Amino acid sequence: MTRSEIRFIRSLADKQARTAAGLFVAEGSKLIGEILASGWEVESLYSTRDSFGGRAVMVSPADMERISMLKTSNDSLATVRIPVFKAPRTADASRLALALDGVRNPGNMGTIIRLADWFGVSTILASTDTADVYNPKVVQSTMGALARVEVRYVDLPAELRRLAGAGMPVYGTFLDGSDIYCSTLTEGGVVGMGNEGNGISPEVELCVSSRLLIPSFPPGRQKVESLNVATATAIVLSEFRRRALPGT
Repeated sequence: MTRSEIRFIRSLADKQARTAAGLFVAEGSKLIGEILASGWEVESLYSTRDSFGGRAVMVSPADMERISMLKTSNDSLATVRIPVFKAPRTADASRLALALDGVRNPGNMGTIIRLADWFGVSTILASTDTADVYNPKVVQSTMGALARVEVRYVDLPAELRRLAGAGMPVYGTFLDGSDIYCSTLTEGGVVGMGNEGNGISPEVELCVSSRLLIPSFPPGRQKVESLNVATATAIVLSEFRRRALPGT
């Protein structure tokens, strides 16, 4: 590989460079295979072994280490065209979506995308200060779920007001909310999850029609102040989907 190729790929660790190039980096044959299967456009593909039927440019392990953004380099790396999603024209109250309000940690972001994929949530609305979904740490931690979950960065309060105006229920998690296990939950709607330290912002809070609480057990016992946002997301999505099961 040339120095300029290596320099360019390494530059994609920076959000500004990713935005300018319209590309992000994915590493590992499984993750790249998921992206190829999704139909997303792979701009370039490098591998230390022929894992892609002759499609990849073969490189040495030393060169793979130079271009890798992981602590331990993988066997393959791809630069992928950042997809452009069209905003939906109408709200669909029968479908469940997530709204992330200032979720900053890349690990949390990646885990939430995996959870969305697991629980059949295909759309995530993210505030503009939420972690960049194409950050290499986020991409890797999604384990391929990124190819099946649409993440759209929006003016979150404005978008939630629009959806609420169209009849979409908007849920949010709060320490003073109503017990989620005793609350009425609809099959569809938007579930808001807040910043790791500050929770849901006041602007987004104004858009919430149902305030939910994940209760601790037993009541009154000394406990941690709050749950990790990814853990809380898993609990909330699990309860929404449990309610949708026949006989529950």
